[in-house]
Amino acid sequence: MSNLLRKPSGKTGKVHDITPESANWGYVGFGLYHLKPGEKAAEQTGDTEVILVLVEGKAKISGSGQDFGELGDRMNVFERKPPHCVYVPAGSDWSAEATSDCTLAICTAPAKPGREAKVIGPAGINLTERGKNANTRYIFPIAMEDRDVADSLLVTEVFTPSGNWSSYPPHRHDEDNYPDMTYLEETYYHRLNPEQGFGFQRVFTEDGSLDETMAVSSGDVVLVPKGHHPCGAPYGYEMYYLNVMAGPMRKWRFQNHPDHDWIFKRDNP
Repeated sequence: MSNLLRKPSGKTGKVHDITPESANWGYVGFGLYHLKPGEKAAEQTGDTEVILVLVEGKAKISGSGQDFGELGDRMNVFERKPPHCVYVPAGSDWSAEATSDCTLAICTAPAKPGREAKVIGPAGINLTERGKNANTRYIFPIAMEDRDVADSLLVTEVFTPSGNWSSYPPHRHDEDNYPDMTYLEETYYHRLNPEQGFGFQRVFTEDGSLDETMAVSSGDVVLVPKGHHPCGAPYGYEMYYLNVMAGPMRKWRFQNHPDHDWIFKRDNP
């Protein structure tokens, strides 16, 4: 199995625990908990900032000494309601107690202490449409650069309809060359609807040094250390993914693959 494809370790508790060390890179971390009512999760943030995303379900959340109460109202991710999210700074801690079946994502990246812990969603997160025809997808920009809610993290949700493509045309952000491009590592947490579905993701560089195509199941995570990384949702199955990006600069600047940029130019004359 590809080292870029990470399967969940089980069905309960912390089923993903991706760190910069385990991913063999420098910035992005991603964790995921499946909790039953009454079950708890708690972590120190250390030298990372954290964005907690309630992918599904409800939980009582606290962070950095603040009690945010019960959050969450999206019981199935494919309801396409904006997610409840909490920012927790470096040098502090957070805890969650599920009040329903709950899927909780932990998005992390290096940062210095100083920001205030606060709720950053669903208020301020609006569904936007991107692309055309079979390239149409729908975005919840949780923490992109136009929202000053983090030092390093860029976080977004994407819904790709049945039969459509996403993260397409193929693009890359693997060079620290602002303003033309920024270096950003990225994780994709995938879900499929219906649950038994599958999707595809290709991660490849223009020189061919990396070229892997993976069949993803619901619950899988794909690592994107470099290169282009398009996704495809087969007919009959809707695809969701939660993206986490981070690098030396909190800006998203990318370049389309030169062989396929004509698609973008045609659709955006």
